[in-house]
Amino acid sequence: MPRSALVLWLGAIAAACALLPPGEAPAPASQESFEVSARVAVRFGEKSATGRIQWRHSAAEDDMLITSPLGQGIARIQRRADEFELVTADQRRYIASDAEALTEAVLGWRLPLAGLSDWVRARARSGSPARSLRDDRNRVVELDQDDWRIEYQDYEGERPSKLRLIRDGLEIRMVVDQWQAAR
Repeated sequence: MPRSALVLWLGAIAAACALLPPGEAPAPASQESFEVSARVAVRFGEKSATGRIQWRHSAAEDDMLITSPLGQGIARIQRRADEFELVTADQRRYIASDAEALTEAVLGWRLPLAGLSDWVRARARSGSPARSLRDDRNRVVELDQDDWRIEYQDYEGERPSKLRLIRDGLEIRMVVDQWQAAR
């Protein structure tokens, strides 16, 4: 797989043990609209890549720019209403109504985009069963949902600042450098 596709995949997910009803976990970062800047690293089999994401999320749309560690643009993923567009660095455009199907077609496997905006806030996404484990401060330290395991390795205040996502031999590490309510 080309490195740019691996980095692209990394950004899209930039990014899952008591049984909880979906969406019931308290959300330390409860803003529905937010902006995140993060460093990401992905390892899949023998391949690995690093990069950065700049992500703006709201209920109506997402805009995620994926760059190399030196700031070179790799790809942009945008969601508007029920449509997803993925534009690669060489300006190839892919459009679909299902983000997971789109990323599977372009990258070769499905990405957990349906849960990502909730998982970076240490909560289960609505509509899907989840299991979580909490620490003595009642913070989520592990979340299992949609065949993904998300480990929350560090917090800054009540917000997760270091996450590790694992599924089927894939490991994604995300370090949130900046988090703010969207303007």
